[in-house]
Amino acid sequence: MISFSLPTWQQQVLTAIAIAIAIAIAFAAPAVAAPVSFAEALRLAERNAPTLAAQDARFDAARQAAIPAGELPDPKLVVGLDNLPITGPDRFSLTRESMTMQRVGVMQEVPNGDKRRARVAVAQSTIERVEIERRIERLKVRRETALAWIARYTVERKLALFDALYHENRLLAEAARSRVAAGRGLALDTVLPRQEAAALEDRHDQQERERSDAQAALTRWIGAAGAEPLTGAAPEWPITPATLLHRLHQHPELTVFASMMRQAEAEVRETEATKKPDWAVELAYQRRAPDFSDMASVQFSFDLPVFAGRRQDPQIAARRAELVRIAAEREAALREHTQVLATDLATYRQLDRATHRQRERLLPLAQEKVELALAAYRGGQTELATVIAARSEWLDARLKAIDLEGQRALAAARLHYAYGENE
Repeated sequence: MISFSLPTWQQQVLTAIAIAIAIAIAFAAPAVAAPVSFAEALRLAERNAPTLAAQDARFDAARQAAIPAGELPDPKLVVGLDNLPITGPDRFSLTRESMTMQRVGVMQEVPNGDKRRARVAVAQSTIERVEIERRIERLKVRRETALAWIARYTVERKLALFDALYHENRLLAEAARSRVAAGRGLALDTVLPRQEAAALEDRHDQQERERSDAQAALTRWIGAAGAEPLTGAAPEWPITPATLLHRLHQHPELTVFASMMRQAEAEVRETEATKKPDWAVELAYQRRAPDFSDMASVQFSFDLPVFAGRRQDPQIAARRAELVRIAAEREAALREHTQVLATDLATYRQLDRATHRQRERLLPLAQEKVELALAAYRGGQTELATVIAARSEWLDARLKAIDLEGQRALAAARLHYAYGENE
């Protein structure tokens, strides 16, 4: 056997080519779809929601805007020409008149301390309000994602029934044909299973449309992953009315009014501070002709808020009216949320009772009816139409049971994300 070895540089080139080919194959391979659990859907929603990105930008903007809130205004450069003669033999001369001066200086305006402190308070309360509004938006995104995931999960549970139903329908059709062939049944019986199959297809198509709608809603919140298969079950949240009532006042849409009140109070203080005079100082250097001495000057100026009744007082009254408005709106929001909570709790209790009744009583009765109808049909005591009708009632009961469970989960999600996850 003949063996040979390549030079080292050729071995390195071949190794690099092999690595590049492996990387290219890895990137070219189609990505394996990952099923989306409930928790993963929430994580993707928080990461991808544009509204949350917008709230983050608002929060950063509010923090940056708060930095200069209590600072002094920028100083002003003052440049001028004083005492320039405009008549007589020395008119427009900069050197022959001793009082003519070229002036350069700097002026600093100094708002009063109360005004600056109030501006800082307004900026801080704005940050607090934006942060609460960001929290409200986060809860909204989580709630809507939860509702979309549960809706799709529910409709896919319904669709999962149809494979078994189609299989049973085929068995029923074969049994009907066999009975007719044996002379123990009517030819009409061979039509009924086909009618049932068509009805099943109609209901299946309706569920597929609902699944498409639910998938589109989920995709809205989590992106392309909304089209991937789901995994896991819907969560079950403990719904305790006393706990939810206790947390009513912690609802983010109510707590935001507290930050709005603090912001409005700071704005009142800022407006009240306008009745106190601001002041300014100016330092100037005045250059005269070479034959005369240069000069320096300092000047102070003060605001004179002597017409407060027509200027500052109306503005203060307007700000105080804002406090009254916010307090009234908070009371209205509290009453609204109290009503909504009572309605949602009543809806959840009704759905909970209906779900248990459907699962523990109505569904077993529908199943028993199908079994009795089948037994009677096999014994020649009833027609196939009776079996088909019993099976249709059983399917309605199964779909309704799943639907009730889904509605109960949706109601629980609304309660949880409004009052249970707002700590």
